[in-house]
Amino acid sequence: MVGYTGVVPPNKKLNFTIHKWSSYSGEYHPNKILSDNPFEQQSRWQSGSNFPPQFIILKLEKPAVVRTITFGKFHKTHVCNLRCFKVYGGMHDEGMIELCEKGLKNDSKPETFELQDKFHGSYFPSQYIKIVPVATWGPTAFNYSIWYVALGGIDDSNFVNPCMQFFEQCREERTIKLCLKHLRQHNYSEAFQSLQKRSKVQLEHPMLSQLHHLLVECGDYDAVEHLVDSAFNQGYMEEYTSRQYTATWEQVNLADTSSRPGTRGGHPMCIDEAAGLVYLFGGWDGKQDLADFWEFSSESNKWRMISQDTELNNGPCRRSCHKMVLDSTHKLIYVLGRYLESRAREHLVLKSDFYCYDIQCEEWSLLSSDTASEGGPELIYDHQMVLDSDAQCIYIFGGKVSSRNLSCSMSFSILFDLSLSLS
Repeated sequence: MVGYTGVVPPNKKLNFTIHKWSSYSGEYHPNKILSDNPFEQQSRWQSGSNFPPQFIILKLEKPAVVRTITFGKFHKTHVCNLRCFKVYGGMHDEGMIELCEKGLKNDSKPETFELQDKFHGSYFPSQYIKIVPVATWGPTAFNYSIWYVALGGIDDSNFVNPCMQFFEQCREERTIKLCLKHLRQHNYSEAFQSLQKRSKVQLEHPMLSQLHHLLVECGDYDAVEHLVDSAFNQGYMEEYTSRQYTATWEQVNLADTSSRPGTRGGHPMCIDEAAGLVYLFGGWDGKQDLADFWEFSSESNKWRMISQDTELNNGPCRRSCHKMVLDSTHKLIYVLGRYLESRAREHLVLKSDFYCYDIQCEEWSLLSSDTASEGGPELIYDHQMVLDSDAQCIYIFGGKVSSRNLSCSMSFSILFDLSLSLS
C-alpha cells in the first residue's frame, strides 16, 4: 500500500466549525474560540466543570491533513490557561488518534504546535479535531479556558484523497489482524484459516506463525530450537547480533560559555529524558555550599540559570551531598538531605527538610520541614534516592545521619518509601 507520492502542497489555514463540546459556562460558548480577541475577557470557551473529560470537537470544512494547531491567548496571564492538553484527530468524532500532548506557557503570546500527521509512514486525513484540556495554570478548582484556535494543514483533494484511501486500507488491514489474533488466541483455527485465506492478510511473518504452532500448539521445544537456529542462519537476527555496544566519552562543546555552573562537588543531577533537559542544584565549591539551580538543554548545548539562590525563591537553602529525583510524568523535582559541617551542627536545628520544584510553574514548595517527625529519615547525606513515576513512590536508602554528638559512632539511615499521592 502506498499513499500520496507527489509533491506535498504547502500548509494553509483550515476552516472549521464547532461540532460538539462537553460543557460551557454562561456566556463562554465554544463558538467564542472562532474569533481572536485577546483583549476581551469574554472571548473564550470556558468549561462548565473541571471534572474530566472536558473537550471541544472541531469539524473541518472538508477532510484535510492537519499539521499544526495554534492557540491564541488573553493579553495577560490567566489561571484558566491550559497548562496541559491533548489533541486528537480522525475521520469520525469517535475513536480518534492522539496527535499531540503539549502545554501552553502562561503568557500572552500565541503558540503553534506541530501535530502528528503520518500513520505507517503516510499522511493521514482528519475530518474532526478534538481538544481535551488536562490541567490549568491555576489550582485544580478552576475550569478550563480556550481563547482562540486556528488549524493549519492541507485540504487539496488531489493530495487528501490518496491519503484517505491509504488510511482506510491500513485500518481495514489492522482490523483484520486484530480479528485473526483473537481467533488464534481462542483456538478457532478453522475461522482463522478461512479469514486469512479470504482476506489475504498475513497476521505476521510466516516464521513467527510457525513458531506459534510449534511452541503453543505442539509444545515441541526441540523443533523450536531448530527454528530459532534456522532464523539465525538466514540472517533474521543479524540486525541485533551484529550490534557492538561500546561506551564512548565525548566532551560537550557548549554553545555559550558565558553562562554555566562553576566547578563544584557534592552536587546532584537529574534528567527529563523526554524534554532533553538536565537539572543541577547546589554542591560545594571548595569554600562554601551553593544554592544555584541550573538547566542544561541537550538540544542547544546551553546552560540556563534558573535561580542564583533558591532560598530567595522559597526553595532549599545552600547545601551539598544531597539528592534529587525527577518525576518526568508530572514535571516535578524532589530534593532531600544535606551535609552540615561539625561546627554548624552545634548551632543549627538538625531537621530534614523536603522540597519539590514544579518545572512548568518554576516554583518551589516545602513539603516537609522535618521528615523525621513524620516517620521519615533524619537529616542525612550521601544517601541514594530513586523515584517510580508509575507507582508515584520515592525510595530512600542509606546515607549518613547528621548527629550533634560527634563522639558517637557514625550512624547510617535505613530504607524508607514515600507515597507521593499522600504527600
